[in-house]
Amino acid sequence: MKKITFLALTLLLSFVTTSIFAHALWIETAASGKVGQKQTVKVFYGEYVANERDSVAKWYSDVKEFSLWLVGPDQKKTQLTLTPGANHFEGTFTPDQNGAYTVVVSHEARELGGTTKYHFLSSADVIVGKALPAAVQNPNVLKLHVEGASAAKINKPLQLKAFLNDAAAKGKTVSVFSPNGWSRELTTDDNGAAEFTPLWKGRYVVEVSDMDKTPGQHNGKDYKATWKGATYSFEIN
Repeated sequence: MKKITFLALTLLLSFVTTSIFAHALWIETAASGKVGQKQTVKVFYGEYVANERDSVAKWYSDVKEFSLWLVGPDQKKTQLTLTPGANHFEGTFTPDQNGAYTVVVSHEARELGGTTKYHFLSSADVIVGKALPAAVQNPNVLKLHVEGASAAKINKPLQLKAFLNDAAAKGKTVSVFSPNGWSRELTTDDNGAAEFTPLWKGRYVVEVSDMDKTPGQHNGKDYKATWKGATYSFEIN
């Protein structure tokens, strides 16, 4: 009986851990904007590939207490005010100059998942006028950048790059989620790069993760590893 109970508990913990790993935080905003025109930014939590956007009340731990930051063409970093919705948070900003803007989230969940700390990261770019966003504009410790995302077309290859601590993240698994539920896994090369060809119009979310097995303490509790998950969102019209 004890063996059965232990097995059931093990399976339950495995399911909970898998569910947390499957969930991600991502940003949705228009890929382009105009000077003097308000830009809306929405942040969701759930499983994009399954078109599941969790209600804010069900977000894991204190993830709903994240901060949303805007990095402008001048590299100035500004925190955006957030308004909660049923299944997302919404913020706005008004571009005051042409150039590339990046909205970013970096949030370590207060609660541990067993002995693992969870760090959710996300970013998206907004182009005002003619500009090319650069990965260096994103201050997150783990990040993705899709080359030429603002001008992406279906049936044309796109290259993405993953960075960890501002260095190329080689050998990392990157998941690509399409707007119709199709997904694909890629592996980054020595330069942190990978390539895929979008086949449908709509919003794509790409995600990279990293497991750091350096132990430490978080909010007074010991952990054995830190899981980081970073998403990048862009739209193909």
